[in-house]
Amino acid sequence: MINFSQFGNDLYTGRRSIDFIGRQRRWYTFSGILIVLALVGMFARGLNFGIEFSGGSEFRLTGVSDTSNYEDKAKAAVSEAGMGGNVLASVIGGATVRVQTEAAGEHNEAAKAALAKAFNVDQTTVSASLIGPSWGQSVSQKAVQALITFLLLVALVMAIYFRTWKMAVAGLVALLHDLIITVGIYALFGFEITPASMIGFLTILGYSLYDTVVVFDKVRENTADAIGSRRFSYVQAANLAVNQTLVRSINTTVVALLPIFAILMVGVTKLGPGTLLDLSLALFVGIAVGAYSSIFIATPLLVDLRRGEPALQELAKHAAKVQAKDEALVTPAGAKIADAEVSGRHTGVIADAPVDDVDALGRPVHKWAATGPRNQPKRPPRSRR
Repeated sequence: MINFSQFGNDLYTGRRSIDFIGRQRRWYTFSGILIVLALVGMFARGLNFGIEFSGGSEFRLTGVSDTSNYEDKAKAAVSEAGMGGNVLASVIGGATVRVQTEAAGEHNEAAKAALAKAFNVDQTTVSASLIGPSWGQSVSQKAVQALITFLLLVALVMAIYFRTWKMAVAGLVALLHDLIITVGIYALFGFEITPASMIGFLTILGYSLYDTVVVFDKVRENTADAIGSRRFSYVQAANLAVNQTLVRSINTTVVALLPIFAILMVGVTKLGPGTLLDLSLALFVGIAVGAYSSIFIATPLLVDLRRGEPALQELAKHAAKVQAKDEALVTPAGAKIADAEVSGRHTGVIADAPVDDVDALGRPVHKWAATGPRNQPKRPPRSRR
């Protein structure tokens, strides 16, 4: 049974290959379904904006000894005070109850008294604050401005760095894909959107972009080698790039999600609703979606945008001829090179190169790297030193 490090090394050198590019229709279909569901959630159910965006009053009761049936108690108390509208109640930290209502106005004192009575606490422990919608609208406007500025800068930098606007387009599509699906999940499940959530939405774009740029940089490197040797097509070079960065993408995503998941669990079980929970939820959902798009959406879309270029079409034809000749050769043992451990059209390894000394594009691989990523030199036991 192969271990994970050996599996990653096999993907990097080309011994194993997952056809990400050839199955792009599956990934597009899956993402299309997710986007449709997200749009249905946003337009049919709508977004559940917090009090910072809609405006209203917030009451906090501290030192509550009995939080059972807190929602029913809060609704009954608010109704008794002569207020209507939606009432949102939540427990924070185990002994604090937060109640959000429409603007209390003249009913403010009556609501405080009714809530204190319902939860059996002194009225002096009940605090009330009025939140206007203008602050939330200001946050929304600033977030939209930041998003537009971010996307424009990303498009400009990627177009300059990679020297092709098509990589910038593929990267932007992947970012919008992540944003739509993340916001759609909030709409479908009714998660509350707060200013902390907005900050989280903008933050996940940076994580997603980072993963995408790493893969694109490997695509550029492999493409240069493929054009130089003229033995491999652009599709093969791009697919190899995704395989070579797959383990790295999985590792960085897991490392990022583990602490966020821990914070999320603390927020759910101990702290209750608040900035920490809102931010961690947005980051957890967004980073997971961003990891998916960097592997299954960005690079396949880039290949579809560039596969029609005359130079790359000519490269594909020449590479196909070279690989056909390689497959026709026969080893001294009488087996075709395509049947060897690593070679042929699928991996594109140069036929006459030792397997452990080159990767799938014929580039030399260090002898220690050939046995697994980041392996250290073997030291003799102390008795033999």
